[in-house]
Amino acid sequence: MKRLVKMNETYVFVVLALLCLLVQARSGQFFRVYNLIDLLVALIVPAMFALNTHVVIASGGIDVSFPCIASFCMYVVTRILQMIEYQGSVVLAFVMAAVIGAIMGALNGWLIASFRLPPLIVTLGTQSLFTGVLMGVLEAIEISGSKLPSCITSFGLQRLYETVNPENNIITYIPTSLLILVGAVIVTYVILKHTMFGRSIFAVGNDENAALRAGIPVKRIKIAVYCYAGLVAGVAGIVRMCITKFCHPTNLTGIEMEVIAAVVLGGTSIAGGKGSITGAMLGIALITVMSNSLLLLGIPVQWQTFCTGILIIFGTGLSAYQAMRAGKKLMRRTKIQPAEKPAAEGGQTA
Repeated sequence: MKRLVKMNETYVFVVLALLCLLVQARSGQFFRVYNLIDLLVALIVPAMFALNTHVVIASGGIDVSFPCIASFCMYVVTRILQMIEYQGSVVLAFVMAAVIGAIMGALNGWLIASFRLPPLIVTLGTQSLFTGVLMGVLEAIEISGSKLPSCITSFGLQRLYETVNPENNIITYIPTSLLILVGAVIVTYVILKHTMFGRSIFAVGNDENAALRAGIPVKRIKIAVYCYAGLVAGVAGIVRMCITKFCHPTNLTGIEMEVIAAVVLGGTSIAGGKGSITGAMLGIALITVMSNSLLLLGIPVQWQTFCTGILIIFGTGLSAYQAMRAGKKLMRRTKIQPAEKPAAEGGQTA
């Protein structure tokens, strides 16, 4: 119980549960099947972004370029499949997006690790770079569902479960894309908890100099972290296109701050070296439920941004406070003890 009380995940879960109960008490619609399915579908892509953000922050870095990587991969893969008139499996689209995303992420990692540049500045720069190439060089435009490759359209229509909303007769369904999120969670969990690479990520985030002295290849770890983040972002871009059934080059812009806030709110230390996938998933669930349920509480849409901002400030403030407390505890433990008093005159000596 002591451990549970000290965990961020516990408090996030309690707040999430209270919010769900509040929305249910106010509207009576929260726990209806179609509403839960809508929330689950809205959670899929942000949860994938939360996974790569958790890995990056745990390593002591930060990445704000992943929405641009996702949009870039989504558009480029779509255009390539259109040009070759591809009619095969959707697996090729995911593989292409993963490779392109990994290369873009590796660029972030190489700049940060090789030149010791601040991760925030680097990813802000590459964010503008990727957006400039997408909108300026490639002249990206919205691609509607009728013009998408057939493999994307058919995969987007595949369903694990469906139901009908009795109020408006609209069919609500869980897309097969949910399985990709489940797979990404499992893979990320195994990497972080059961591999030397995962342990090295937390070691680098906790103390880079100590990791170097321990023989951990810090430079390669950083590059691999951003490479993995780009890979997940690329796959998330294709998932987004399959769910929404259209390709828009800019509609993911701005989601990075919500995702980072959710991950930090879930207990991932903004200073690195600490956090869990459970906390990251709970944090993004809280943000998603809040964003999608305020209307059921009768709160105007314009207040959604205000509430999200409060959570961002609270999440980052809580992480900073915990880091400060941990630093003070470490200083107290390593504080030099006063020298022992000399033995009294005439006393025995060793």
